[in-house]
Amino acid sequence: MPLLLSKRIVLASASPRRFELFQRMGLKVEVIPSTFEETLDKLQYATPGDYAAETATHKAIEVSRRLIQLESQRNVDLIVGADTVVELDGMILEKPRDEKDAFRMLSLLSGRQHKVYTGVVILLPHATDPTLGQAPLLRSFYEETAVEFGNLDEATITAYIATGEPMDKAGSYGIQDAGASLVKSVNGCFYNVVGFPIHR
Repeated sequence: MPLLLSKRIVLASASPRRFELFQRMGLKVEVIPSTFEETLDKLQYATPGDYAAETATHKAIEVSRRLIQLESQRNVDLIVGADTVVELDGMILEKPRDEKDAFRMLSLLSGRQHKVYTGVVILLPHATDPTLGQAPLLRSFYEETAVEFGNLDEATITAYIATGEPMDKAGSYGIQDAGASLVKSVNGCFYNVVGFPIHR
């Protein structure tokens, strides 16, 4: 921890939940949200986890390149990117487009088990990748967690959407807030569902 506290760490994510998790661990991070457009072809990836990890990689690289252009990367030691998706029956559910889309997703998840994947990339701007022989050095992985929802009636789904909570979250719910009341069980890392697998 003393070593990490001496480093400049950049979180390439706009997620307030990820920032809060870093703070809870006692780490100082600078938030520079990525502008990468999440338009990768999901069908090109073997698993939703691979897709999430690749999206996270693009986010971190975009921020790294932007810092180079701004000539402010000189003292950046570590850039962390992350992306979370929900998978049900082979479908990848990301953030809802609108309330109707959120209703659709929550109805699909009702009474069923789904999987949450968070892809993470750690980028060291000044370290040399031994394979490529040049900087940066990247390491990526993903974590998988199974989540089961209780049976949700239309009134419950509508009331939850009215809180506004689902609109910026993969699968249209947040497990750490009011959305916790929808969840029957979790098998795996809880924090992975929040958006960052702390232990891993």
